[in-house]
Amino acid sequence: MALTNAQYDEIMRGYDKRQLQNKYIHDKRIEEAYRKAPRLREIDSEIASASVRQAYRLMDGDENALAALRLAIEDYKEERAALLSTLGYPLDYFEPIYTCPDCHDTGYIDGQKCHCFKQAIINTVYSQSNIREILSRENFSTLSFDYYSDEQKNPATGLSALATAKLAVTNCHEFIDNFENKPKNIFFYGNTGVGKTFLSNCIAKELLDAGYSVIYFTAFQLFDILSKGVFEKDADAIAAHQNIFDCDLLIIDDLGTELSNSFTTSQLFLCVNERILRQKSTIISTNLNLEQIADIYSERTLSRISSNYSFIKLFGDDIRIKKRLSK
Repeated sequence: MALTNAQYDEIMRGYDKRQLQNKYIHDKRIEEAYRKAPRLREIDSEIASASVRQAYRLMDGDENALAALRLAIEDYKEERAALLSTLGYPLDYFEPIYTCPDCHDTGYIDGQKCHCFKQAIINTVYSQSNIREILSRENFSTLSFDYYSDEQKNPATGLSALATAKLAVTNCHEFIDNFENKPKNIFFYGNTGVGKTFLSNCIAKELLDAGYSVIYFTAFQLFDILSKGVFEKDADAIAAHQNIFDCDLLIIDDLGTELSNSFTTSQLFLCVNERILRQKSTIISTNLNLEQIADIYSERTLSRISSNYSFIKLFGDDIRIKKRLSK
């Protein structure tokens, strides 16, 4: 999607800020280590001096200069590693710090936009800059099974709410582990507050951390953008369609909470079908059951979803209510 000059400048300022913050942290690390072990400063100074000396020797035609430099630097690095280990620091403690190690926080790799830049565009254009903050709270490390009952049983499967939730988490991990090799889709359904959005966010965090592009929409937000492109001929909304169809993972949350009509029905099928054709993964969550999906969005849409999505049904008590009552 095309960015305005202001949006591009905003993203690049973000990279500048990231570089400055990481350099500050890196410099503080080195100074701290130097204070604890002054020999570390001497080693770095001796490495720099040795490099200059060997450079002069190389220019004077000494063919052994480069090999001698490598040996000298290896000796210094071994001594530095031993000192860092003694201080309890990792061996890469003096290495530069990058939020994105792939592009070194420049936004570009060989003149092409890095995956982090593409996600930055998504965050800017779709007002999803707060997604990281949400995912810092809702992820696998904060997931708890304490709110799922081992007594409530699903008559269809015989599994308890707890066993069903644990199986769902296993399926989510398999989805993530196989994401690169075989794009899949997930359809979460079940009553309100049973963890559908939470699991979607768990997946989103893992894939964002792995460098994939993720767009999160409520159903209302998705259809609002699509309608602006169709009815209002909004240039940004029209261009947004491309990202909706091409991002690595599209999450459509709370399907059924939007005002359903012939437009939303046709657009859901278009979105689902187009992403399947492009082999892009989609996660849909809804409080609706499958019969309601067919009634509201058509048998054709349900058939397309049924043929290409893994269905994960969650059940149990409303976790949000349980959390509020426990406070």
